[in-house]
Parts: sequence; structure tokens; C-alpha cells
Amino acid sequence: MGGGPAGLAASQQLRQHRVPHRVLERGDTVGYTWANLYDSLTLHTGKHMSSLPDMAFPRSAPLFVPRREFLDYLRRYAESFELPIDTGSTVERIARTDGSWTVSTSRGVLATNVVVVATGIVANPKIPRLPGHERFAGRIAHSVAYRRPDGYAGRRVLVVGVGNSGAEIGSEIAHAGGKVTVAVRSGANVVPLTLAGLPIQYVSFWVRKLPRRVQEGAVALVRLLTELRRGKPVLPRPAYSPLDEIPVIGFHLVDAIAQGLIDVRGGVAELTADGARFTDGTAGRFDDIILATGFAAALDALGGLVQLDAKGFARRRDRVVSLDQPRLCFVGHNYDASGGLYNISRDARLAARLIAGDLKAR
Repeated sequence: MGGGPAGLAASQQLRQHRVPHRVLERGDTVGYTWANLYDSLTLHTGKHMSSLPDMAFPRSAPLFVPRREFLDYLRRYAESFELPIDTGSTVERIARTDGSWTVSTSRGVLATNVVVVATGIVANPKIPRLPGHERFAGRIAHSVAYRRPDGYAGRRVLVVGVGNSGAEIGSEIAHAGGKVTVAVRSGANVVPLTLAGLPIQYVSFWVRKLPRRVQEGAVALVRLLTELRRGKPVLPRPAYSPLDEIPVIGFHLVDAIAQGLIDVRGGVAELTADGARFTDGTAGRFDDIILATGFAAALDALGGLVQLDAKGFARRRDRVVSLDQPRLCFVGHNYDASGGLYNISRDARLAARLIAGDLKAR
């Protein structure tokens, strides 16, 4: 269920274990979600830890792969392994029936012994309803709908949220001539894209194997080196550590703030007819509001069959196995500093091995 990186990786591994299966993709192409993200998107994770099982990126690929090149890679991956993908198949409901699964799709109903949910998070954007939403006369859109900065030049744009998408979109619009303000409710940890020439992901992967106090020491050292080179941070620091939540990776946003291209305000208290009031007591006028408010696991089709953990993902054991339902696995539901794609590859291998073993034991 899902024809993006997680679904393709799971399919390839199931094929390796000779498990018959189908991949259901809601869009009209493999990697539909990636085909519809913003043009300038580039992976924050290095190519050596971002490939799917059994197919590395070509040596000619840049260290940080752009969206278009990654989309081409996904399509080559599906073709090379001849993966059984049904495009245009939206999963509407998944039900447990007489010891097996019934999957209702836009193209009909399927019965199966095992379900692998590999829908990721981008298909389910978090869209908060801000106080005064109905009064605002301008445009409001989630960051998932953003494609390019065309049309924002000269416009007053409020970006709500400073995750990686908000940071990149806000700085891109500012450099294209938009007058950008970012609303920062609780602060943001910002880390360099590379450290001594290595992707910060590679460094973090090894640091996370150390005791927590040593990890915190490494974080403090990176913070100190960054401040010595770049000066004091221009964004408030949150209460949580970058070890606990994915930080903003790279300095595109903070550089734009330092250059005076982007204004920083507190969280949004309420929207007005022509703008917003903020929790720091200030107000501003805006033509557009972009909600960079993140995403949640796309689990609607399961209804109430699973319970969620503290981060909004299905409760699991062994990383991929549902705690609530038999023969239900999740790939693409582990996110940490190792990188989402690295975790997808790891979890696809694990899920396929467990499924193959379970089916043989029947």
C-alpha cells in the first residue's frame, strides 16, 4: 500500500523472498508524491545512505540528490526489479474479516493475508485551523501544495512553522523577491548540512551509537563551532534537543534572516482580515499564508484498527510489526537522524523477512 520509496523497497524485498504481492499506488505514476513536491527540493541525506535495497545511486549522482533525479531513480528501481504496481488504486478502507484482510480500493475489493502499510507521511499534511481563519482575505495553503516561488515576488508571505520544508520554502521565496515572515512558536534547532565535508547524517548515525551524555556533548560541540563561525543563533532555541526531533538542516533560512530578507515573529495568536497577530504582541499584514506545519502518518484507511504512539505513528514492535493487529506491518514509519530513506531500507528488509517466515510457518 503505497508506491513511493517505502512501498517500492518493501515490494523489492518481498519479491526477493518470493512472496506474491501487489503494490497499490493512488497516483498515476510510481513515486507520485515525489513527482508533486516542490521543484527545488533536494535530499538532506547523503546518497550512500539514501538508496533503496540492492540498487545504489550511480557514481555520477551528486552527494545530495535533487528531487527530479530521485524521482528518476524511483522509476528505474520499479522497472529494474519489475515490481507489481497498480497505479490509480486509492486505498479507501482496510478491514479485518474472518482472519484475513479486505482492502477496498477505487478499483475494487481485494482479499489478502498480510497488509504492509507504506504510505509515508506526505499524503497526510497537518492543517491546523488557526483562530480567525475565516476572516483572512488572502490565500492559505499547506507547504505540500507549494511548487516554486513564481508569483510570490512583491507579495507579503507568512510561513507558519520552521521545519525543513518551511525553512527552504521561506528562504526560496525571499530570494525570489517575496517579503517573508516566519512565525516561530517554540524555536528551532539548526545544524549544518555537512561537517568536515561529511553529511551531518553520516556523523549523526555514528554519534547515536554512543551513550546519551556523549551524544549531548557532541551536539554542544557542533553548536559551539557553529556559533564561533557564524555568530549567535537568529532563531530561538527550543526546549528539546536535536537528538529528539529532526532539526532544520542547513543554513539557508538563518542566512536569509541574517541578511534581512526574512522577518521572525512569535507564534500565530490569530488571523485578521488582512494579516495576523502574534504571541509576541506584534501584528503584520500578509497576502499569503503557507502552513509549514508538518505531516502525520497516513493511516485513515485503517480506521480505528490501530492505536497511535506519542509521535502519531501506529504502535509497533520490532520496528515494523503492528501491536494491535496480526499480519499488519509498517514500512516508512521510523524517522530519526539516520534518515527516513535509510530507515525505509532497513525496515523493508526486516518486514519482508518476517512476512516470509510467517507465511512459511503456516
